[in-house]
Amino acid sequence: MKNYIFTSGTVEEANRAFTMGDAVKVSFFIRNSKLIMDEECYFFLMASMRKMRLNIPLSYTLEFFQNLFNTEVIQGKSVSNGIINFLAFRNNDGITLSKSSVSYFYEVSEVNDVLDIHQRALELDLIKEINVNTNLLSNIRVHSPENIYGSIYAEENDLDDVIFLNPNKRIARTTLGNLLFLEEDTIKIPKHTEGAYISPLLENFVTFLDKNKLATIQESELIAFESQKAEEILLISDEKGIFSVGKIRNKTFTNSGFRELVNQWKAGF
Repeated sequence: MKNYIFTSGTVEEANRAFTMGDAVKVSFFIRNSKLIMDEECYFFLMASMRKMRLNIPLSYTLEFFQNLFNTEVIQGKSVSNGIINFLAFRNNDGITLSKSSVSYFYEVSEVNDVLDIHQRALELDLIKEINVNTNLLSNIRVHSPENIYGSIYAEENDLDDVIFLNPNKRIARTTLGNLLFLEEDTIKIPKHTEGAYISPLLENFVTFLDKNKLATIQESELIAFESQKAEEILLISDEKGIFSVGKIRNKTFTNSGFRELVNQWKAGF
């Protein structure tokens, strides 16, 4: 599997994404040589840019991104299945920051099927040294030193990822994405107000389950112990894909229930 990199032009070495983390990231998805969930991803990009007070170019329409990815990625690189991680960042050319122009950089990672659960189950643990916030910018993918710290902590402790708590000691998310906790026919997910990411991939999945009455969806305030109560745990990352969680501390988890639900979701595309 290959990775491809594209930019909107020559990227200055001292761009604000590099020097200040002044950027937002949103993922788009290619499946069977077609963009899927492109409207949801596009509107999330627009919302993320507005939250960061980026000056959205008039050319940034849904049709612009559909044509861009179809021309450069699907046709240009013959990518039939992949994740597009799109980064919009502010330039230094405006009289004020809010008037500065915007450029983009995006990387495409080829995958077998973005809707597949990865074969290897992950091992997670809670991290208590730091937490993540619950403000306006906590739900979008912006520069996050917490993610960097958490990733290194996971590596040093032979973990695949860590579970972040918010200041109220409740479950927010991981460095990679959001967690879903399955108990019988109920799926609990942390609320956005708890510090969870907004995720078009997750929202499409749970909307499908709710619409087809395959599970009861509860957006909840989850204490840390919920990670030990659940029968199964799924991790959905817009940036990396879908993973089952196999172990947290001394507890192991199965994944047959989520696999069946994901397979039914896939069949709907």
